[in-house]
Amino acid sequence: MRARWGRRGSRRGGLGLSGTHLALLAASLLSTTLAIYVCWKQLPPLPWGSPSPPRPVNVLLWWEPFRGRHNPSRPPPDCQRRFNISGCVLHTDRAAYGEAQAVLFHHRDLVKGPPDWPPPWGVQMPPAEEQKGLVMDDVGQEGEAETLGALGPRPPGQRWVWMNFESPSHSPGLQGLAGNIFNWTLSYRADSDIFVPYGYLYPRTHPSEQPPGLVPPLARKQGLVAWVVSNWDERQARVRYYRQLSQYVTVDVFGKGGPGQPLPDAELVHTVARYKFYLAFENSQHLDYITEKLWRNAFLAGAVPVVLGPNRTNYERFVPSNAFIHVDDFPSASSLAAYLQFLDRNPAVYRGYFRWRRSHAVHVTSFWDEPWCLACQAVQKAGDRRKSVPNLAGWFQQ
Repeated sequence: MRARWGRRGSRRGGLGLSGTHLALLAASLLSTTLAIYVCWKQLPPLPWGSPSPPRPVNVLLWWEPFRGRHNPSRPPPDCQRRFNISGCVLHTDRAAYGEAQAVLFHHRDLVKGPPDWPPPWGVQMPPAEEQKGLVMDDVGQEGEAETLGALGPRPPGQRWVWMNFESPSHSPGLQGLAGNIFNWTLSYRADSDIFVPYGYLYPRTHPSEQPPGLVPPLARKQGLVAWVVSNWDERQARVRYYRQLSQYVTVDVFGKGGPGQPLPDAELVHTVARYKFYLAFENSQHLDYITEKLWRNAFLAGAVPVVLGPNRTNYERFVPSNAFIHVDDFPSASSLAAYLQFLDRNPAVYRGYFRWRRSHAVHVTSFWDEPWCLACQAVQKAGDRRKSVPNLAGWFQQ
């Protein structure tokens, strides 16, 4: 017996559905399909699915920092092997400028010597100048060459990144850079577009992570206070404070400058490890300017840092309040010296400054490979979002 659908005796539409019913059914199916698609796109990736690899990013380092404009460059780092960042193509070959999604400009090299910018994109230039970049001598007004080079067209979507790890006090030429030259900033400042501190604490997952052990062996500590300083300037606050402190407590000084004993960099951590305290004195006092003097010279070496830099509140954004001693906590250098001597006589109180080691380890940033790879990672994550820095000097010098 043949089945009947719809109204009795009706065979229209093959399924017994009217044209109106068919239209409603099609609309319902389309609506359901769209809803499933939208919801599916909003769901997180399935845990068993293969994550899509990051899009390859080409990052050009315009100069290798502090090596000069004409010195040969080192091979670029392997970001995957060193920092577990994949999809990075790093190079210093200016001939590949047009292929770069980002170009890194190190500030000290940028302002040293005649301006040296990439040539305007799409403008025909002699081959020698094209490799060399846009270099202009005998500029009449400060910043004129910078503006001219920067206002030229760039490859589509390319980002220019200003990179600097010196403090504002040691960053000459900021006022000579025109506004909106750079798209991003990369520095130790936490409000940079790419934040790369000199170091940081991270949750410890294994006892072997640096520094090993809950408390450094006190039996090895034969000295009280150490200080390593390479640039000695009697006008700096750190030298003035040392002069006062050394009147009340012995401070062994190492390094190239002042009364320091020569100390190879490879021996620094082992030397400081023999002391209970380390003077992590910055060369100038600025927001977030906390250098390897804290992370490597003190924390990694196993000495309690005595800091002179930004205020205590700024330090506490990055490290526990009981992990360091701030000079601002004492009304005078003599009272600080008395407290250090008190800790020397009371090992139980002294050990309290190492409680952070129970739960955290120290990462010391690897220059310049790590900032380079982190710039690549930032481009991967940013997508097509665009911006520029309208007043670099005003932001950095605040």
